[in-house]
Amino acid sequence: MPDQTPHSTGAPQPPPPHHPFVDLPPAHPAPPARRLRVVVADDNPVVRAGLTALLSGRPDIEVVAEAADGRQAYEAAHQHRPDVVLLDVRMPGVDGISALPYLVRIAPVMMLTYSRESEIVHEALRLGAGGYLVHGEFTADQLVDAVRDIKEGRAHFTPTAAGALLAQLRQDRAPAPPLPEGLGQSSSATAYGISTSGNSYMQSQQPSPPAPFGTPGVAPPPTSPEMLSHMQPHVGQSSSEWTSGRPATPDRSRFQLSTREAEIMDLIASGMNNQQIAATCFISEKTVKNHINRIFAKLHSASRSEAAAKWIGTAPDTHRGRG
Repeated sequence: MPDQTPHSTGAPQPPPPHHPFVDLPPAHPAPPARRLRVVVADDNPVVRAGLTALLSGRPDIEVVAEAADGRQAYEAAHQHRPDVVLLDVRMPGVDGISALPYLVRIAPVMMLTYSRESEIVHEALRLGAGGYLVHGEFTADQLVDAVRDIKEGRAHFTPTAAGALLAQLRQDRAPAPPLPEGLGQSSSATAYGISTSGNSYMQSQQPSPPAPFGTPGVAPPPTSPEMLSHMQPHVGQSSSEWTSGRPATPDRSRFQLSTREAEIMDLIASGMNNQQIAATCFISEKTVKNHINRIFAKLHSASRSEAAAKWIGTAPDTHRGRG
C-alpha cells in the first residue's frame, strides 16, 4: 500500500492562524479600594466594642485601634495614622478635650460622647473637632455616614450639639446697633445703585434656595451660623420664651450646681429616670439618688417636675432671684 504521509519538501510552512486573544497579558483583578481607617477612643469598654463591631462590619471601614483615654488615643493615632478619630469627652487620665488639639494634627476628629453642655461643644469645635455627635441621637447608618463625611471635611452634628452651639453663638453675639435715620429711603437706595421701584427691588432680593447641608464643595465652616441655621432642631418655642432675638434662659449659676449635678439635672429635665441616668453617666443608682437629693436642696424643690421647671425656666419665679 503506498505511503500517503506527506513528505517535507524543505519549503517553509505557513504559521498557524493568529487568535486575537492569544497574545493578551493575563487579566489582573482591580486592587481593592483602600478602607477608611478609624481609631475609637472611649473609656467604656462596652461602647468601644459596640462601635468597633458596628464600623468594622462595613466593607469600606476598618477600626485599626481602640483607646481608653486621651493619651492612648494619641499614641494609637501616632502609630496607625488613621483617617478619622472618634473621641469621647470625659475619660480618666487625659480627657478628650485635653487631647483634642494634639489629635487634630494627625487626623480629623469627631466627638462621640454623652456630654452635651454648650460650653463643651463650643470648646471642642474651637480646638478643631470636625463634628459632634451625642449618644442616643443618631442611628447606626447616620454614624457610618458621619465617619465617611468627616474625612472629606463635611461636619456632622446631632440636634442637641447643634442647638447648644447655636445658643452659644447667640449668647456671644454683640448687641445690634441702632437703626440709622433715613435707612431705606430713595436717596439711600439710589446711592447703592438700587432701583427705587419697590416691586423691582423686592423681586431682585428674593433669596435663592439654600444648598442642602452636606453638598460637596459648599459646606460652610463647622461653626458658621449659616450651617447651624440649617441644622437647628425644630423645637417649638412660644413668642414669650424669646427676648430680643435670643432665648430668655434662666440664670442657672444661682443654683450653684456642680458640673456633674448640672449634667444630671439636664437628664432629669429630659425625662430620664434614675436607672437611665445611671446608665448614661456610668454611675450607680445610689450615686444618682445622692446627687438628686443635693440638687433638690439647691433648687429648693420637692419633686422632679418642680426642679425641672426651675431648671428649664418654666417655673413662675424662674427669672427672679431667690428671696
